[in-house]
This record gives sequence, structure tokens and C-alpha cells, in this order.
Amino acid sequence: MAVATALAPRTDTRAWWAVSAAMFAIAWGGNEFTPLLVMYKQEGLPVTTVDLLLFEYVLGIVPALLIGGPLSDRYGRRPLMRPAPLIAAAGSLLLAFGSHSVPMLSVGRVLCGVALGLAMAVGSSWLKELSQAPFAPGTAQGTGARRSAMSLTGGFAVGAGVAGVLAQWAPLPDTLAYLINAALCVGAAAWVARTPETAAPQPNPTRLRDDLKVPAAGHRRFRFIVLPVALWLFTSAATAYAIMPTLMMPKVHGAPIAFSALITVITLGCGFAIQSVARRIDRPGTIRGATLALTLVTCGMVVAGANSAQLTLWLTVVTAVVLGAGYGIGLVAGLQEIERIATPADLAGLTAVFYAVSYLGFAVPAIMAALHDLRFGYPSMFTALALAAAACLALLARGRRG
Repeated sequence: MAVATALAPRTDTRAWWAVSAAMFAIAWGGNEFTPLLVMYKQEGLPVTTVDLLLFEYVLGIVPALLIGGPLSDRYGRRPLMRPAPLIAAAGSLLLAFGSHSVPMLSVGRVLCGVALGLAMAVGSSWLKELSQAPFAPGTAQGTGARRSAMSLTGGFAVGAGVAGVLAQWAPLPDTLAYLINAALCVGAAAWVARTPETAAPQPNPTRLRDDLKVPAAGHRRFRFIVLPVALWLFTSAATAYAIMPTLMMPKVHGAPIAFSALITVITLGCGFAIQSVARRIDRPGTIRGATLALTLVTCGMVVAGANSAQLTLWLTVVTAVVLGAGYGIGLVAGLQEIERIATPADLAGLTAVFYAVSYLGFAVPAIMAALHDLRFGYPSMFTALALAAAACLALLARGRRG
């Protein structure tokens, strides 16, 4: 889809801030549940049930990603992105008042997932377009991908940190963090409503079924470079801040929720901090960023396996640092590769496929918890994950030759 240059002033170089703020608030709401996993487990919910609640927002993310991106190519970015913060606010309110109801928690998680899916597919495309001419002439290539990745990662980290601290030491531990996020999302919705459109609606749209097709997903570099990295983004993040704090619960009696929040912030903080470096590491036509990301993930899984056998604080922190760095580099490398592959007509759709695959990683904690109930040990499971990540490295060379 052609960029609608007449829809906004050429001098509006800060228009991307509102979209970034909306993505930040939505990501905050999507991840504030994570450090509270320990709290829900302490309150008596089964480990597998809580880990399934973590995964359930993927049920909202994936459809919103796959449908929202093509719909925004058809109707424009604003109609799809403007309601996203309000959907996130509704999800946070359900989580705030449904702490003792698994069905309410499930619906709240799904709504947060829908909002996050729209933010990732539509918001990322909108932010990318607002970070280039005519809205921001002279901006370096890849700036939009970096801003998108940093907005999401920053929201994930801050939301988890605030939620963990409030749940550990503030009143209304089941409620307060969610109410704060709902207020932030409402404010972001008001701000993003004034953001200029970047993609003109299609005057004679084709069938929606045709719009849902993303031909660029068959590109060789997407299949052999982007997808192998995408598979490990949230697998590594969930390992660091969902599995490790649960295993460490017997070792941190005093403040287990705050400890979970700390590990989440370390993981995502490292992912956030390294993203500005990752943009310089990655170069068009190379596999440098993807290779470094998967190398870090492989090493991180090895460290996670060692820590699951020993359960020490310092190995937990090392796991978070290494896997967080792998997540951050992989996210930027994947998004920048998509910018090079996609045309304006399928940028949102290809971004949606990338994120849909990446979020499948949140199923890993629930799968591993179920396997642990069947007497599989965490050290052996992490060893298997390390071998699988190493195998994905072999696919990168094949993609580079293409």
C-alpha cells in the first residue's frame, strides 16, 4: 500500500511518539501478569493452570496479529490501532477484579493479547511509516524497527517491574497494578487518536481472504533466517522470567514476587539495552544479528539447565542476562530483516507472521510444567532446548546462501 503522503504535515517529525506510547502501555499490560505468576501459585492455583494463563493471551495475540495487519493494509492504521489501548484497559480491569476467578483471568488475558497483537502488527507498521519520509525525512534506515522493538520491550520491562513491586509491598496486591495500567491505556488511547494516518484505505479492496495471504512469507531469508530466530524470542524470555522464578521459589522466601519482578526486569532490561547495539551489529545481506542471537539463546539454555539443577541466585541472574540479550538482538534482527524483505503492501502482514511465530514460545513453560509432572527433569529439558536452538543455527547458513 502506498504511503499516504497527503494525510499529514511533512514537518510532523514527532508523530511517532503517540504510537510508541500506546505500544508501551499495551506491552505494560501484556507483561504485568508475568511477575504475578508466583503470587497466583502461592495463592493455591496449580502451576500448570497459572502457566496456561500466561500462554492464553497468545490466543488473543495470534488472531489479532494475522488479521489486524492485513486489515490495516486495507483500511489504514488508525481504525485498527485506536481501539487497541482501550481493549488492553478492559483486559486489565478484568484481571484486577477477577483474581479469584480463573474464567475472568482467562478472558482478561485474551483481551490483553488482542490489544498486544494489534500493537505489534499495526502499531509496528504505523511507527515504521512515521519514522521515515515524509513524516521524518532523513531518518536512518531501521529506525522504525528499533523504535518499535524498544517501545514494546520497555513496556514489558516497566510493567513487570511495577507490578511485582506493588504486589509484594503495596496494598491491593491483586488489583492495584492492573488499575494503574488501565488508566495509562486510556490516556494513550486519547493521544494516539490525534496521530496522522500513514496508509490510505484501499478504494477497491480485494477479497479479505486474499488480503490475509502474505506472499513475502515464502521469501528464502524469511524462512531460513527470520523464522528460526522468531521461534526463540519468547521461548528465551519465558524461560528466564516465568520458569526460573518458579523454580527459585523455595530459595527466596522473603520476597518471591519481587524477585520474580527483578528477574523479569533484568531479562527485558538487557534486551532493551542491547537493541541500540543490535541495530549496528546487523547488516543487510549478512546473518550477523541472527547468528549472535541464536548463539546467546543456546548458551542461555545451557546455563538454565545448570541452574535448574543447582538453583543459585547468581546463575538465575546470568540466565536472565544471556537470554535477555539473545531476545533483544533477535527481535531487532528479525524486524530489520522484515523491513528489507517486505513491500509497503505486506509489511504489516509479514510483521504479523513474525510475531505470531515468536509468541508460540509462551507455551513452553506450560509444556515443561506438564512434562515435569510426568517425571521429566528440568535439566534434561533445557538440554533438549539448547540442542534445538543450536540446530536452528544451521538453518541460518542456508538462508544466507539464498
